[in-house]
Order: sequence, then C-alpha cells, then structure tokens
Amino acid sequence: MIKNIKKEYVAPWEKAFDKVLSPLEDFIHRQTTSGILLMLCAVVALYLANSQWSVAYHHFLQLPFTIGVPGFELSKSIHHWINDGLMAMFFFVIGLELKREILVGELADPKQAILPIVAAIGGMLVPVLFYIVINPEGHTLDGWGIPMATDIAFALGVLALLGSRIPKNLLTFLVALAIVDDLGAVMVIAVFYTETINIPALAVAAAMLVLLVSLNRGGIRRPLPYVLLGIILWIAMLKSGVHATLAGIFLAFTIPMRPKYEPASFLARINEMVEQIKQAHKHEKNIIINDELRSRVRALGDGVRLVQAPAQIMERTLHLPAAYLIIPIFSLANAGIPIDWNALGSIITHPVSIGVTAGLVLGKLIGIAGFSWLAIKFGLTSLPKEVNFKHIIGVSLMGGIGFTMSIFIAELGFAHSANDLLMAKTGVLIASLIAGLSGFIWLYITSEKKA
Repeated sequence: MIKNIKKEYVAPWEKAFDKVLSPLEDFIHRQTTSGILLMLCAVVALYLANSQWSVAYHHFLQLPFTIGVPGFELSKSIHHWINDGLMAMFFFVIGLELKREILVGELADPKQAILPIVAAIGGMLVPVLFYIVINPEGHTLDGWGIPMATDIAFALGVLALLGSRIPKNLLTFLVALAIVDDLGAVMVIAVFYTETINIPALAVAAAMLVLLVSLNRGGIRRPLPYVLLGIILWIAMLKSGVHATLAGIFLAFTIPMRPKYEPASFLARINEMVEQIKQAHKHEKNIIINDELRSRVRALGDGVRLVQAPAQIMERTLHLPAAYLIIPIFSLANAGIPIDWNALGSIITHPVSIGVTAGLVLGKLIGIAGFSWLAIKFGLTSLPKEVNFKHIIGVSLMGGIGFTMSIFIAELGFAHSANDLLMAKTGVLIASLIAGLSGFIWLYITSEKKA
C-alpha cells in the first residue's frame, strides 16, 4: 500500500526548471564563485570606464534616486545608494559572522583565537605605518586606513584554487583573521571617517539600539520587528553623520544567537508532535480540510524554526545575496577607474598609489607573518594542526588582497578629492593583483599536493 501513495506534488514545469537551476546552484556553492564574480565585475567596470560607454557609465551612477513620500523622502545618487544602502546590508552579514565567530566560532576559544587576532592586528598596524611613512602629512594622509583591510571573498577564492595542496585549518585561520580585520576596519570607519555629528539623529539611533536590545532580551525571534527598527536605525545613522553602513553592524549584534529550544527538548517535543500528526491524519487525510492536521503541521514548522538561532538563519539566508549580488554591484560601481596610459607612470608613482600598494603588499606580509612569528616565539600560541610557517607566509601575501573594504574606505577618505581617490583605487587594484598572484605562486611551490 505504501508504494502506491503519492509522496509529493510536482508542478507541470517543475522538472524542467530543476534541470535549469541545478547547475546554477552547484556553481554558486563553489568556494571560488564569489572571488571570480568580483574579478569579472571589476574587469567589466574597468572596461566601461575606459570605453565609449565611459560618459554613460559615470552619468548613470550619478543619477538621483528618491524614495519616500512628499515631506519625508530620501534622495541620493545611485552611487550613494549602493555605497550607503546596499553596503549596509553587506555589513549586516559581516556583523552576523562576527557575532557567531566571537560567541561560538574560531574566536570563542582564547587559545585558538590568539594567533588570528595577533596576526590581524599586525596586518592592520604595519600597512598603516607603511602608508604614513610615504604620506606623512597633507590631504593624502586621509587615506591611511585604506591598506588595513583584507577582502575575504577574493582571498578565499584564491586559496580554494589550490585545493588539496593546503590544509583546511589554513582556510579557518584566514577566515578568523579576515573577520578580526573587518572588525578593525569597522572601528576605524566609525571613529576616524566621520566628518560631522548630528546629535538629534544620533539620539534617535541610540533609541533604536535600545529598542533592538529590548527585543532581544524580551525573546522576540521573528525578523520583521528587527528589520523595521533596523531601517529606522539606518536612516538615523545616515542623518547623524556617522557612516550609515555601521547600522548593519549594530543591528546584527542585536539579533538573538540563542535558539528558543535546545536540541534535546526539541527532539522530545517533535516525537510527540509526530504522534499527534498521525492521529489527526487518521481522521481526515486531506490537509486542506483537516484543520487539526494543518495546525499540528504548522506547530511542527514553528518548532523547527525555534530550534535554530535567528542570527544563523539570517546569516545563511543573506549570505548568497551579499556575496553574489551586493558585492558585485559595489564592484561594478566603484572599480571603474579611467586609465590614462600616457600618464600611467605618474599614476603608479604617486604617493597615494605607492602608499596603498606598499601597505597592502609589504605591510600585510610583514605585519601578519611577523606578528604571528612573535606570538609563537614568545609562547602565546602555536600553529594550527598541519599548518607550517610557509603557509602563514602565503596567507600573509594574500592578506594584501584588499579590494572591497579598501575601495570602500578610499571612497570615504577621498570623498572630496577625485584625483587622490583615483590614485587610491589604482593602488588597491595593483596591490590586489600582486598579492593574489604572489600568494598563489608561493603556496603552490611550497605546498605538496596530498594523495
């Protein structure tokens, strides 16, 4: 009898769509996809900025876009909406990752966390010193924060290309390092790249944070209240003078990380629910007209949701849009650098370009590898299992891939200096290319492929 039961309903076109979507889903889940997509978008942006479409490309980014109702509306250019709006969602995902790593991830265990934390601190301080030595004063000094950041998507994409040549613990080390690096970049943006403060707007933002924390403490786990208050928080941050993208970080840290039910109690409850569903099904097999069966199934669905941490559900849901939509759009909008081949020599020798390139390539290498060596030398920590110092040097080189966050900080630091912004972006692209290639070649040569 069981064999004759129809187990699922298949829509007329469902199989056809499955055949189309399956290869795409498989491609999206590959570790290299995000980095490759970013690279392609950067190439497209460079092409548009140096082709007959250049004027149209820049004109489109400066087009105004308005939302709201008369009397209460926000009007920004498309470029600003991307950098202030979409990137706030990206920072929200970064905040969720930070919270998870701090509470239950690689940064939760002090012994495991020491090495990536120390390495990240070195990877932030030494690049800044390189930049400041080359740009000690004047308006070019405003770009000192640019070489601090590591682009985790690019770096992981390059590492993944090495496959079995590198141990999995090296990937874990890079993820933890990059997350601490992102936290440092966020703090720098909040403290040093805020121009003016609007106290009333800041007060509204603070009130929203209090309400969001209250939702967390009150056991509210559905996303809608957080989303609504998060939007108000973002608007208040936008008006306050503190960069609006930080609203994403603040919102993320208020999302509950603990589930309603522990797995053990959930398993006991689910067994009870299954028996109730069986009894309800005996009375009427059609769920559409069986109210009791439908309510039991709905309760089971609620239980499945409540046994998961809301923060992890949101992180999993938003990770793909952030990695494969938001960041590529940011790349398309910000990597379009007009290249004057006749003046290329003066561009790459400009103090800003040299400072950014030296900071990302040499500063990251010396900072990450040097601080790691010192931490191990003084007995503060040890290398992860199967990881040797040659691996650390390779990751230190790849730490110079600063693409997304570096360009973002450049947009803030040189918002009022188009020429310096051009030099900074050029330096980021050159440094990312050098760092990615040198890190890949180093690890390929020094690491043996496992059987």
